[in-house]
Amino acid sequence: MLRYELIHEDKHTGARAGRIHTPRGIIDTPVFMPVGTRATVKTMTNRELEEMDAQIILGNTYHLYLKPGQPIIRQAGGLHRFMNWKRPILTDSGGFQVFSLSDSRKISEEGVEFRSHIDGSKHFLTPEKSIEIQNDLGSDIIMAFDECVPYPAEYGYVKDSMERTLRWLQRCKDYHDREDQALFGIVQGGMYKDLRELSAKQTVEMDLPGIAIGGLSVGEPLDLMVEMLEHTVQFLPKDKPRYLMGVGTPDYLFEAVEQGMDMADCVLPTRIARNGTAMTSNGPLTIRNASFAEDFRPIDEECDCYACQNHTRAYIRHLINVNEILAPRLLSIHNLTFLLRMMRKMREAILEDQFSSFKEDFYARYGYKG
Repeated sequence: MLRYELIHEDKHTGARAGRIHTPRGIIDTPVFMPVGTRATVKTMTNRELEEMDAQIILGNTYHLYLKPGQPIIRQAGGLHRFMNWKRPILTDSGGFQVFSLSDSRKISEEGVEFRSHIDGSKHFLTPEKSIEIQNDLGSDIIMAFDECVPYPAEYGYVKDSMERTLRWLQRCKDYHDREDQALFGIVQGGMYKDLRELSAKQTVEMDLPGIAIGGLSVGEPLDLMVEMLEHTVQFLPKDKPRYLMGVGTPDYLFEAVEQGMDMADCVLPTRIARNGTAMTSNGPLTIRNASFAEDFRPIDEECDCYACQNHTRAYIRHLINVNEILAPRLLSIHNLTFLLRMMRKMREAILEDQFSSFKEDFYARYGYKG
């Protein structure tokens, strides 16, 4: 039910423009996916997401399993109906959240025992349980249960974890039987090229509809992330979508697309919005700073989002300082619009074989080193 169509590869880089066909619509790639952890992209309405042309959003298995709970969403008819979102949804497996609870979880071959961060109750998440929850959520793309190892981590630990993740992937595949949901495997292997290669090759052998790369952007330097990504991509098929998990700053997104990735996600644009920071054509702005108290320009004079068309930096700074909820809403609208538009411009540049020059121009204005 999910099909990837490769439209064009940039002549000078590994960047590619494609199209993912799903039962709930077409996704033009490369694409940034806003994160709706608890069945909502924080502070945003569905109409606002549609107006900025968010083609697909994410839900989080771990959080939705704990609240409102699997039975309620199943009763509602799945996550789409529960939150009234008609476009595609991708759900992660819950693995990243569970493994981030390092002080309250225990890993075994069968799965992971953990305590809820909400009330301390004990739970046991297995590959089969993760798929069962995602089946009930009814998302269009579901992720295999994996372990995301921290950085840095010793070779022996990463090897054992990667091999267990592959065994868990087989169990996920064996349990999953819904043809209207596409199961993606996740390549792991830490910062070790031989482990990345082995994980990629064995994940590809599973012949799944798409492949994700996990365990990057977990604290390592950007150049090391790019090195691992470049090494891994060469083992992935060209006729399936590639998803780099958890990246959301412009530089990481540019580097990911340049290496041939199609999909990316991150909570960053809404998280920094709640902290008073905006992404703009000329670099990030910390709007809460006193220097913006009498600045009556829009956040970004090149942006046509609702926030930029209707409000000033001075006004939004005032809202931040008096703790008004409208401030993170306006900054979230702007940051998400900014990233989604940036990805569309990347696609246009790829189609014209101009990705390198577009990246160079963007970096020069944003303040990044090329």
